[in-house]
Order: sequence, then C-alpha cells, then structure tokens
Amino acid sequence: MRVRQTFDHYVVAVCDKELLGRTLVEGKIRFKVSEEFYGGDLVEIDTCLQHLKKATIANMVGNDTVKAAIEAGMVHKQAVMYIEGHPHAQWVQL
Repeated sequence: MRVRQTFDHYVVAVCDKELLGRTLVEGKIRFKVSEEFYGGDLVEIDTCLQHLKKATIANMVGNDTVKAAIEAGMVHKQAVMYIEGHPHAQWVQL
C-alpha cells in the first residue's frame, strides 16, 4: 500500500501482494501494477481499510483488496472491472 497526501487529496493505492510488479493485459488494456505507484508498506487488510476510509482518491487491484472494500461498503460490486481476471476499482471524491 502506498499513501500520498497533498493539500487537497489523500491518495491511497492498494494491491494484493502477488500482483505487485505485474502487468495485466486484457484486450487493449495494459495495466501495470507498478512498485512506484502501489509499492510502499506491506500491511494487513484492516490497515488498508482505515486508509481507504480517509481517501479522496483510491485505486485498488486484487481479489483480497477489492473484496474487502466491497464488504466494507466502500465499493459497489458493479463498479468493479476485471483485467486478466483480477478485480480493479477506483474512486475520486470531488
């Protein structure tokens, strides 16, 4: 998980550990789960959820991560897209 805080935003990027560094391909989509964007601290899912509750911008990929966000009521399951079979969700609060 990586958290970036600016004057206007609290940005949280979370991925399942096994996806870090991979590039997922689905049709014309090439989705890089980069260390630069998603890498940072290896934390428990409860810690991720605490940060996601504060997020104004959130980006998450992976079965465990997205499932936890859905179960916590942060992501609607119909708002999830799948890339190479892996769920991806994001939001921006304006």
